[in-house]
Amino acid sequence: MHPQAAEYAVHPLPEVGAFVALTTQTVPTESDTKQLEAIFAEVEEVQESLIPLLQEIQTRYHYLPEFALRRVAAKLGVPVTDVYQVATFYSCFSLEPVGKHVVQVCLGTACHVRGAPRVLDRMLRDLKLSAPGTTADMQFTVRSVRCVGCCGLAPVVRVDNNTHPNLTQAKVRGMLKKYQSKEARPAESTDEAANAEARINP
Repeated sequence: MHPQAAEYAVHPLPEVGAFVALTTQTVPTESDTKQLEAIFAEVEEVQESLIPLLQEIQTRYHYLPEFALRRVAAKLGVPVTDVYQVATFYSCFSLEPVGKHVVQVCLGTACHVRGAPRVLDRMLRDLKLSAPGTTADMQFTVRSVRCVGCCGLAPVVRVDNNTHPNLTQAKVRGMLKKYQSKEARPAESTDEAANAEARINP
């Protein structure tokens, strides 16, 4: 089982009204049902199991599908709005599909003054994103964060649980390749202007 979610950073609780559809996938497939039952079998069906259950579901799907939240509520005998509140309170949970790899680009003060905005810009261009978000092939979700607690190693990027220190524009492509599946890897770029910029503004 994963570490207690209380150790994760949190963001303010939103006001919760009627529970509305969060994603397009609201009906579980037969495979989904089997997966959920396997997860439920590992924990007690008590309210204290809510966070561990959500952690396991997040690990399986990389986000919390609506059907899973409803199933958890029914299994534990709690209102679905209570499950939704917990799911939106902890920043380690996501209600929207995210990529296979979550990339966090630190834009805190130390990272910012050492070139993090240029690193983020190069990363978005290499992944063909106009802004932080998820790539079309669901390989990466790019997010900007305020601080990852590694100011002495700035600029820093975290990919999943791995920390990449002292990152520069020139190192971005090589770092991304470590996580890309062979099928998803783009052909070698012929964009000499971008490569030249990376060398001039590391």
